[in-house]
Amino acid sequence: MFIRRGLTWLRDKVASSARNFLLKIIASGPVPRHVAFVLDGNRRYARKHHKPIFQGHSDGFLALRRMLEICLRLNVRCVSAYVFSIENYKRQEDEVAALMGLAEEKLIEITQHGDLLDEYGVRLNIVGNKKLLPEAVQKVARQAEDMTRHNKRAILNLHMSYTSRDEIATAVSSCVREALRDDLADPRITEKDIDSQLMTSLGGSPPLDILIRPSGVKRLSDYMLWQCSEDTQIQFCPTYWPDFGLFDFIPIILDYQRKIWNTRRRISL
Repeated sequence: MFIRRGLTWLRDKVASSARNFLLKIIASGPVPRHVAFVLDGNRRYARKHHKPIFQGHSDGFLALRRMLEICLRLNVRCVSAYVFSIENYKRQEDEVAALMGLAEEKLIEITQHGDLLDEYGVRLNIVGNKKLLPEAVQKVARQAEDMTRHNKRAILNLHMSYTSRDEIATAVSSCVREALRDDLADPRITEKDIDSQLMTSLGGSPPLDILIRPSGVKRLSDYMLWQCSEDTQIQFCPTYWPDFGLFDFIPIILDYQRKIWNTRRRISL
């Protein structure tokens, strides 16, 4: 038993060292400032592996932690994750309750053992219509945000109770209120005004460079439509989110680097 555990530890140690070495090499090239993930395929993953749906969502949170650490080792400045859409409230009541319970549990873990966020200096932002969340989730969300507010090196956006339409409508409403309050003679609202009032902008996020949707579905599902409307590279991957890992991510980063190098080459010519 002791030998088996020792061999397992050694195998994991070697794999971790090899992974970190590979990431260091990739990080020597152009690195995106902001990467977003749509956490899609949890339910299909659960059915494929004959697991309860709840377990699929739980494994999805483990995948998020895994990918967050990979991104941070690559020196990605901001990571966003589409955790729960406003549209998801239409799902069966027991599944919604289980998801909210899981969100509360993971946020409590952050407040009690925020080792990864503290190690990398990550600020947590809960992005979305928080008033729709259960009070218990709102409470721990505030605690987790407050606990990491001093972190300045990187940002983690958890989009919960979110849709892009709601974000844009909220931003426009904020612009209108400001224009009326300032009593401007020409109260026009510009694209720049709306952009400045987006939830991600208010949280200090840089422009979105890559948006990744796993599970084989090729649509944006009302996620950061404004942010990805110009220079964002949109990538689709067939892997279900709980299985998504380093070797799904590397080709995406290499493709991003290739496009950046090609752009720089054209400019230099």
